[in-house]
Amino acid sequence: MSSGNESSNSASAQGVDEVFRLQGSARSVTGQGLRAEVERGAIDSLAARVAAFFAENQGGPRVVMGALPFDRSQADYLFQPQICADAADDRGSAGKRMALPDAVRCAITPVPAPVAYGEAVAAALKLIAGSAGEPDPLTKVVLSRSLELASTHEFDAARLLAALARDPSITAFSTLLPAGADAARPLLVGATPELLVSRKGSEVVSHPLAGSARRYADPAADRASAAALETSEKDRREHQAVVDAVFDALSPYCRDLNAPEGTTLRSTASMWHLGTRIVGTLKDAQTPVAELASVLHPTPAVCGLPRERSAEVIGQLEGYDRGFYAGAVGWADEAGDGEWYVSIRSARLAGRHATLYAGAGIVAGSDPAGETDETSAKFVALLSALGIDEHGRPLREHAA
Repeated sequence: MSSGNESSNSASAQGVDEVFRLQGSARSVTGQGLRAEVERGAIDSLAARVAAFFAENQGGPRVVMGALPFDRSQADYLFQPQICADAADDRGSAGKRMALPDAVRCAITPVPAPVAYGEAVAAALKLIAGSAGEPDPLTKVVLSRSLELASTHEFDAARLLAALARDPSITAFSTLLPAGADAARPLLVGATPELLVSRKGSEVVSHPLAGSARRYADPAADRASAAALETSEKDRREHQAVVDAVFDALSPYCRDLNAPEGTTLRSTASMWHLGTRIVGTLKDAQTPVAELASVLHPTPAVCGLPRERSAEVIGQLEGYDRGFYAGAVGWADEAGDGEWYVSIRSARLAGRHATLYAGAGIVAGSDPAGETDETSAKFVALLSALGIDEHGRPLREHAA
């Protein structure tokens, strides 16, 4: 990263607020202070706007960071920090679960309600079945739902991030979002297992996930869940569609592109996933990561197939605006390198209010009750980090 890095200790000493953190298995990238904002726009112009920003702004760290929204037509939010740090992962010092104090009350409203979500899944299945004879049939729709949290105290984004980062199988993230109607400046905080794309020199990597199953505390049940996922024809079909889409998007940019390990099981603390790591070498080493992100996003893992039609169905059936959920969080430097992660398992925090998100891929053979249960399982990571269940009740067990 060509960032003009300074240590995070120096930033802390100056009292500059942290506005970005991407904490992975080997390193963390952080930004402190807001120096300048990249002109906002739709994703099709992302690479051009990032290049123009570096050409027009000569000072500060040579890196921009931030978030892309789910909807390709909506405006993204990228900024240049005052100070950027790129260091070895420090998750060993991560905090305990963000258990809310006993005096705190947290009301949770599901949007949509689980029953309504199941009905939306059923409606999507009818659309998928009805398009079967068409030239370009609808084969997958990713439907999400949210939990609206209202607390008597402000949510602590730093503590939530630290609690999420205890899981070494994910990349924890926190990024400033554009100011809105909220009294407090919103943040997007989450824990994602899915790499949209990274570029380092001429090497390109993407690690899509699709096909999921709940994890269990009982070892036998957990092994059975993993085995069922690994042999599931429905989940394998769903996953292969995502892999094919990533290959199709990246192939024009790469002189070689392959999946050296094939499709493997990937686990987080709460979920099993099917994952395929895809590695390529750019034909043109000057192709920036922003351009690669713009052609990949959103993948079928968070949208569906075909992309435009599934996005329309999502707009019709979900009943709310995803905003930056199921978008991407990451950074890009002046040399064109960078990393972008799919912003799943995420929460939008603004003062005493928070919105948590989770989704599931709907394909032929999906079951409305099963997909509703899958979204509940995907809420576990965030809810556990907050120390509450899906109904806002405190968890009995807390980290010592």
